[in-house]
Amino acid sequence: LTGNEPLTILPLTSEMEEAAAKAHYKVCDRLKLEKKQRRMCRRDPGVAETLMEAISMSALECQYQFRFERWNCTLEGRYRASLLKRGFKETAFLYAISSAGLTHAMAKACSAGRMERCTCDEAPDLENREAWQWGGCGDNLKYSNKFVKEFLGRKPNKDLRARVDFHNNLVGMKVIKAGVETTCKCHGVSGSCTVRTCWRQLSPFHEIGKQLKQKYETSLKVGSTTNEATGEGDISPPKKSAPGHSDQIPRTTDLVYIDDSPSFCLMSRYSPGTSGRKCYKDKNCDSICCGRGHNTQSRVVTRPCQCQVRWCCYVECKQCTQREEVYTCKD
Repeated sequence: LTGNEPLTILPLTSEMEEAAAKAHYKVCDRLKLEKKQRRMCRRDPGVAETLMEAISMSALECQYQFRFERWNCTLEGRYRASLLKRGFKETAFLYAISSAGLTHAMAKACSAGRMERCTCDEAPDLENREAWQWGGCGDNLKYSNKFVKEFLGRKPNKDLRARVDFHNNLVGMKVIKAGVETTCKCHGVSGSCTVRTCWRQLSPFHEIGKQLKQKYETSLKVGSTTNEATGEGDISPPKKSAPGHSDQIPRTTDLVYIDDSPSFCLMSRYSPGTSGRKCYKDKNCDSICCGRGHNTQSRVVTRPCQCQVRWCCYVECKQCTQREEVYTCKD
């Protein structure tokens, strides 16, 4: 056993099933979902766990990608709530990484057997290739995309902010789709590839985070126009582009935003500021400390060193003591 198999060995009694249902209902209620989302969460016991996993995975990846920047993806309650009320480029990243995290987690949950309404991915268009056989258990992106689109809601018509959020959600999902790879194993006499078993796998989520961070760096500020033919609102470049802002028409794969971001240097409703933040000399102290300078502290640390693998089966290390300097931003 790898530890990834679904725990379906022991039969569940009606009392156990009822207790399990109540447990996942509680998780759905705790997530403070909208009425439709709560209903979708409750209808399959695996959804609540998958939502929790997606939230955790997205938050950790966001914090990793922004660890060297002024805004380091601080998501404590009041900061997160204030950020989500505004259309900053940081908000755009949060929407994209969240939808990507849910898409990724749901596709994996299907292939891991943790869901009642989906299983492995079905065969793609490989059936006409000679001597190829579809097999394995692919990540079910088809079901995942359908679920996430329904969970996040339909495209709004008029409100610019809602359209921008919807657009950024789709960007996250598209990055997941673009990263799908077909993995194959050979089966045959003496390792020959007369028959291949193939399945589809999603890219590691860290790779998704890296791509979305690049899209954050090139995100576009947008405004709103009305499509005369349909009467619906469209996303477009702002009418008066500020210096440094592009008048480029956003593509469906670009992250977009409507409000210029604060500096994140000082404590505000959006972040705790950078006072006391650890920085790296000659790398990001000037930027993170916003010109206030940094303090330098010297400390002694002990770490494992000169490690060697011993037969069989452990690693033997010495303990090395060294002095290192720690840099933190001044108030």
